[in-house]
Amino acid sequence: MSGSILSAQGPAVTSWMQNTSGILGSHYVAGNSTVVQDNVLANVQTVQYSANWVYVTTHGVPAYSTGPFQDGNPSLASDQNAIYKISLNPTANAGNLTATTGGNIGVFINGVSLFDYRDGVAWNANTNALCGGPGNPPCPGGMGSAQPWNRDAIPAEKLGFDCSKGHPAMGNYHHHQNPSAFNLDLNVISTVCNLYAADGLYTINETQHSPLIGYTYDGFPIYGAYGFKNADGTGGITRIKSGYQLRNITTRTTSPTGSAVTAGPDVSATYFLGYFREDYEFIAHPGEADYLDVHNGRFCVTPEYPNGIYCYFATVDENWNSAYPYVVGPTFYGTVTAAKVTSISESVATYTPNVLTIESANGKSFELTIFPNPSSEFVAIQINGIATSNYTIELFDVIGKLHSSGTLKQASTISYLDIRTLYNGQYMVKISSPTETYVKSIIVSH
Repeated sequence: MSGSILSAQGPAVTSWMQNTSGILGSHYVAGNSTVVQDNVLANVQTVQYSANWVYVTTHGVPAYSTGPFQDGNPSLASDQNAIYKISLNPTANAGNLTATTGGNIGVFINGVSLFDYRDGVAWNANTNALCGGPGNPPCPGGMGSAQPWNRDAIPAEKLGFDCSKGHPAMGNYHHHQNPSAFNLDLNVISTVCNLYAADGLYTINETQHSPLIGYTYDGFPIYGAYGFKNADGTGGITRIKSGYQLRNITTRTTSPTGSAVTAGPDVSATYFLGYFREDYEFIAHPGEADYLDVHNGRFCVTPEYPNGIYCYFATVDENWNSAYPYVVGPTFYGTVTAAKVTSISESVATYTPNVLTIESANGKSFELTIFPNPSSEFVAIQINGIATSNYTIELFDVIGKLHSSGTLKQASTISYLDIRTLYNGQYMVKISSPTETYVKSIIVSH
């Protein structure tokens, strides 16, 4: 193997969640809180690389359970049989900026697709009605820059997102936004997790730099909601903030730059402020390092890139609810070179991960939370970080009898144990991997 290929083993090669234990995807059916096991391997299957490219082979299905999609979406997360080709040498775009598009604009480290804000629906001024997308007539001239008012999927399709804040488009399961479960937000804005408890790629931890959670089609990394306040890695940990805010408008007759455009619907309860992407404007925050640029990124130091790199962040507000433009957009910072390919046409090496453990964002042993404690029905075991391999969860009484067990899956954050049939008293939860074991005490109190 050449030195140039060896030198390519950086985070863009080593950070993918390779499924080495045969984890399968699963989903919920509406009205049934029992998970249905699928027959598709979850997470990433293979990572191969050359001096310039990394090739990520994935079925596009996460380890956390998906669905149901309560807006009538009949699709399920299905096998994408994808190979993503992503640059190992991303560069800033020195020419005309590239707008994000519908469909894939990046890939999360578990092989799940990233989409931008849009859902393919816009406003047709000729008919004074929505156009594009399921159930609407086509937009005149097609979707894209010709439409001055484009619907924002995050508020408009909230009912259709599962507990993990994702949904499929013709089987292609994807996230438009921060991939952390609704019920882990400080202000829970969806009740879907009440019956269909699921998970996300990571949990937000305001005390730690968020983990690296994906790469965009211009090759730059994506981080979660928190990072170093200052670009040089100083200033402590803080929520990294979007530079976009809602415009102060009641009618929709101008673009975010102030130029006149074909009118959209007046702001109302139905077409509330934030319903369309063009309801937002970018406000620069000079001197405030924790605000992002017009692409929703910044050049900064991270745990994986101690020398600094341009990074996107999955932005949230103070309640941890998703904040526009969510991950990337409306334009890329870099030159878009990634592609979904059907084969690899150059000599590559295959990256084989070592025996892995759960790691926190700062590289130390993970932090573990068990809640509620005391508990009467279910106990949740949650990590602050990303599980890079499976962990076994076991529940023992004080004399060592095993009462129940489960698995905290790779590229997920939470596992549940049913304690409804146990007597009141003290029990021990054991969490173990091939290299680590943790034991925590809990109290069962019915």
